[in-house]
This record gives sequence, C-alpha cells and structure tokens, in this order.
Amino acid sequence: MYKNFGKRFIDVIMAAAGLIILSPLFLLLILLIYLFSQTKPFFCQYRPGLNGKIFRIIKFRTMRDLNDENRIPLPDSQRLTILGKFFRQTSLDELPQLWNVLIGDMSLVGPRPLLPEYLPLYTKNQSRRHAVKPGITGWAQVNGRNSISWDEKFAYDLWYVENISLGTDLIILSLTIRTIFSTRRINSNENQVSGKFTG
Repeated sequence: MYKNFGKRFIDVIMAAAGLIILSPLFLLLILLIYLFSQTKPFFCQYRPGLNGKIFRIIKFRTMRDLNDENRIPLPDSQRLTILGKFFRQTSLDELPQLWNVLIGDMSLVGPRPLLPEYLPLYTKNQSRRHAVKPGITGWAQVNGRNSISWDEKFAYDLWYVENISLGTDLIILSLTIRTIFSTRRINSNENQVSGKFTG
C-alpha cells in the first residue's frame, strides 16, 4: 500500500512544501551562483529513472564550463568552484531535484540516479535498482556515499528495493538531515566524485 500509493502522496506533499518554504533560499543561492561563478545557476543532465526510463535531472551548478585548447572539458577538480564545493558538502546542489520529485521523475528516497552509460554494464541483479524511482537521498547515501565501493552501493540500493516502507524512508530522511549538518562531513572530502562504474 505504501509503495504503490502512500510514498507518492508523501513525495508530492513534501516536495511542494519544500519548494514553497525554501523559495527564499533558492533565490539566494541563484544570486550567489551568478555573483561568484558568473554562470547559469542550474545544471541539467539525463539520468535513468524507474524501469530505466531516461529523464532530465536538475541541480544547482557547481562547476564552470572550462575547456582546454582542444575544447575538451578540464578535470572536475579544476572546474569545481569554491561555492560549488560548499554546495556539494552540504547537498545544497541537490535541492532543485524537489521539482523532479513533484513531477514524478524521482522520489525523496530511493537509489541515486546514475549515468545512462552505466545501463549496459549492470548485471541482472544490479538492474533491479531501477525497479523503484530514484531518490534525492538513499540508503547508500547515508551509509558512506562516495567513500564506499560500487559493490557496496549496489548492495545498499538492492536492500532498499526489497525493504521499502514508511519507516525505512523516515529513517533515511532523518539520517540524511543529521549527515548534512554533521561537522565531520562538512570538513571531509565527500564533495569529491567517486570513480566511474566500469562493470
């Protein structure tokens, strides 16, 4: 009952409330990005969602569009702005995904949406992570995020797929909030992107 109806109901209510309540913060962050990064505030990218269907995810931009002499993008470490680093450490860059939740592409809680190029690399078991909508946060995110291996991430994702409940989602949301405000995390290197999945 919760998986089929209750989860979506809670997603819509909380996403709508979040977008309204956080609208002043959105405006402030947009202004900061314009002032300090001199670039468009939003970054959109295609990701696979429920059943592998491709959708467009939206985030606050954390990197500049800088290329080398051959017009190849510079490494992320050179394009990541100081403001963008702070956004990633505090997960502020993920806030626009409340819109993705509201329109039904994502859920508040679920496996994080990865890159489309990974789809052919998954085993049949790993592909089961797409049996539910991707989330802004998930079981893998509160259990290590980029500090754990891909095998561990998939194990956490599949555990969630098999254990969806209101209680599970509330635990993950509470752990997410605690992690965001954790001093240890703010001072860590979790803003760094984990290595690409190669199968």
